Amino acid sequence: MAIVGIDLGTSNSLVAVWSENKACLITNALGEALTPSAVSVAEDGVILVGRAAADRLITHPDRSVTSFKRWMGSAKGVQLAGKTWRAEELSALVLKSLKNDVESELGEVIAEAVISVPAYFNDPQRKATLHAAQLAGLKVERLINEPTAAALAHGLEAAGDGRFLILDLGGGTFDVSLLHKYENVMEIRASAGDSLLGGNDFRDLIVKLLLKRHELDEERLEPSEHARLSREAEALKFALSEWPEATYEFTLGRATCAGELTRAAFEEASAPLIRRMRAPIESAIRDARVDPTKIDQIVLVGGATRMPLVRSLVTRLFGRFPLAHPRPDHAIALGAAVQAGLKHRRGALDEVIMTDVCPFTLGTSVMDRRAPDGAILSPIIDRNAVVPISRENSYRTIANGQTRVDIDVLQGEHMRPSQNVRIGTVSVPVPAGPAGRESVGVRFTYDINGALEVEVKVTSTGFLERKVFRNQSNLSDEELDKSFATLASIKLAPRNQQGNRSLIARAERLFAESLRSDREHIAQLLLQFEAALNDQTNHDLDGLRRRFSETLNQFERTTL
Repeated sequence: MAIVGIDLGTSNSLVAVWSENKACLITNALGEALTPSAVSVAEDGVILVGRAAADRLITHPDRSVTSFKRWMGSAKGVQLAGKTWRAEELSALVLKSLKNDVESELGEVIAEAVISVPAYFNDPQRKATLHAAQLAGLKVERLINEPTAAALAHGLEAAGDGRFLILDLGGGTFDVSLLHKYENVMEIRASAGDSLLGGNDFRDLIVKLLLKRHELDEERLEPSEHARLSREAEALKFALSEWPEATYEFTLGRATCAGELTRAAFEEASAPLIRRMRAPIESAIRDARVDPTKIDQIVLVGGATRMPLVRSLVTRLFGRFPLAHPRPDHAIALGAAVQAGLKHRRGALDEVIMTDVCPFTLGTSVMDRRAPDGAILSPIIDRNAVVPISRENSYRTIANGQTRVDIDVLQGEHMRPSQNVRIGTVSVPVPAGPAGRESVGVRFTYDINGALEVEVKVTSTGFLERKVFRNQSNLSDEELDKSFATLASIKLAPRNQQGNRSLIARAERLFAESLRSDREHIAQLLLQFEAALNDQTNHDLDGLRRRFSETLNQFERTTL
């Protein structure tokens, strides 16, 4: 059985396999490599994933959702057709759809995957990703940081050795990785990022510009109108990546919005987001202790790096032009497939050695009376330490008669323990005595698969407590069975029907976006298409879909 590499993205998701000594993308039922990370519940209860679900955001906003990756690891949920869905469940549906695409293409069952996550995903977010994979029927032994995956994709294609700075700006996250490639070794020197910064934030900025320009109250917009406005903003963002100015015209309710937006105005408004991008770049270079002038290439990956303002930022920071990856949307999935190939040591990858880093500081809480809340973080493994790694610190009791020491396992960079992520606690008994008499040695060991082993040893008695915190969902069997049963009762749209459903959803969206005669024309075309689908004597369904799609293309061009 093959191992696949999956880029579970905020805006789009992709899947790839290592085959014939190269990473190959797998296309979905529509023949597209990119599957929008969108889910919609159809009126018949069937779950739509991908393009059809994305189009239904406008026509069925109460049944459709996207950008749920940003909720991973939180308790946030969304109501769709009377059911509350968490981000893990929605992501599981996307993963299940990708799994079906691979199995249809390869003709074999896919049981294992390497899934990419933002470098700055914390422990709960990573565990939520693994929960989603379990619900989709995928075994995941390795989560790979997105900039590391991008580095793998670029590293095997790039000629020669050297230092590479990988900047990955996707739909919802921004990741930075500094890679040193020499001989057959690819060493990640430092990673940084912002898991709440991506192309969608630049789109939302255009939404705010349009709201202000046309004096619209966002709170008064219907969900379908807000989805329409976001779609128009996304189209403007793409247009401004190609031209210095772009025109728009669309309707919201009874209001007609028309005008022109210049790239200069957009980039001026984007200044706060650009400042947020600078921080992780500077952090990664500082942590790697590398002279910026000694970096051989700056590589851009992720669809949002197509925006000229990203290239301008890099040019200003480094005094030279970056190298745009030829397939910026595909790099993460291709890199994840390379990692899958490395896992099985296949073909051309036999001699490649890959190292990674711990993206967050790992430590524990210690008492300090100078701190406002009486405690501070004591780092044990610093962020960007090369893994695998093992480090030990020693701590003493703080109270007279103390009989137990609790070691909180924390993840994060904040001095105050309460502001970091608490992974768990390891407790050991100690003999009662004066404060400071008893001591414990605390050893953290972190491996390349993200497993953290914590050992706490009492110096005077030799008592040892060991606990392993793995990259796993930490769900009980009962919770897993319940989630499996819920998703098992839900039907994804059959693969052979996805093309039809996608065209119908697209036509319905175009009808909602159009006016007058165009609406009448689209309605007639849609009714004819649905009637032809129900005609048992029609054997040219592929030709029917192609002709209908070509006709809709004409309305797409005139509408956007």
